Amino acid sequence: MNQNLLFKQTRRQLAIWFIVVMGIILTICEISLYQMVAHAHRVTVDRELTSVANTLHNGFSTLLSQPGKLELRIKSLLPDICPYNELCFKPNNTLAQIGAIYQIEYYVRLLTPDREPLAIAGRRFNALPISKSDLQWQTLRDNRGLPYRQISLTLHTKDNRVWGYLQIGRSLENFNDYLGNVKWILILGWPLAMFLVTLGAWWWVGKAMQPIYRSYRQIQQFTADVAHELRTPLAAIRATVESSLMKSLLNETSARNTLQTVNRQNQRLSQIVNDLIILSRLDRQLSVRASISHETVILNDLVSDIAEEFAALAIANNLQLLLRVEVSKALEVIGNSEQLYRLVSNLVVNAINYTPAGGRVTIILE
Repeated sequence: MNQNLLFKQTRRQLAIWFIVVMGIILTICEISLYQMVAHAHRVTVDRELTSVANTLHNGFSTLLSQPGKLELRIKSLLPDICPYNELCFKPNNTLAQIGAIYQIEYYVRLLTPDREPLAIAGRRFNALPISKSDLQWQTLRDNRGLPYRQISLTLHTKDNRVWGYLQIGRSLENFNDYLGNVKWILILGWPLAMFLVTLGAWWWVGKAMQPIYRSYRQIQQFTADVAHELRTPLAAIRATVESSLMKSLLNETSARNTLQTVNRQNQRLSQIVNDLIILSRLDRQLSVRASISHETVILNDLVSDIAEEFAALAIANNLQLLLRVEVSKALEVIGNSEQLYRLVSNLVVNAINYTPAGGRVTIILE
């Protein structure tokens, strides 16, 4: 239970970190997206205003002759042109003569060289003040706080004298409404996106931790198996020694039997330790993807050495250990001599340990 709780806590912590990082990334992306959309629309509005302003400016350059004087020929370009202080303007008129602005309500203002209002055409916004600034681009606000975008250009007469100034602008109310909708979509979409991120993070972290959990369980099982294997010979040694110590007098035969038992169990412990060392080396080699060294191994010499080494162990177990080589020449293989030696010696030791007394163990090379 404690182990499962540990992995659940780790999974929860990893998921939280993942959610926090993804939340920051998502927030930055939404802010960047909003800024890009707003910038794109601002550029579009400015491009439209520039196009309309240039069209009117080019038209005026062929009609104006006296600075600051409103001539009748201007009506051919702007039919609804009206002196600023007169009531001839119809509020619903638009610049119908300019094809690019049929569906957009612009306002057009003509100013004298002293930047005083002279005439107005197009959409009339009564609450929007006249700007006398010399800036080309301006963002104005009316008495209700609604924004307007405006461009100002200098008008010249035919003989290149300054006639006055042309101001063209439009309301940004629709533009701001659109950005407001985008903002609300992003704001309301953020919790939904974070909910999906949370589900995905919990599932992904769980999937990522499954191999780790399986490896941990395997290590636990391996540790339990090793502890069991070590406990058996240790218990045998302890029981043998305690049994000998309980005797008031220990003769040579009993002492020798005790030592033989301890020696056998010690050999078993040594074998277990050696196996663990081999497993550790193999695991380390696999973890770094290092290839095991290979060399030419003569199996005749290998089995001869093993038969000679374990002859004493076979005699101690009242067994016959025989070697039968059925090849006429040296038998060579490519491999790792140490691990091949360990492989064959383990088989021989198992055969000796599990063969009844008086039996025979034969090593055959063919």
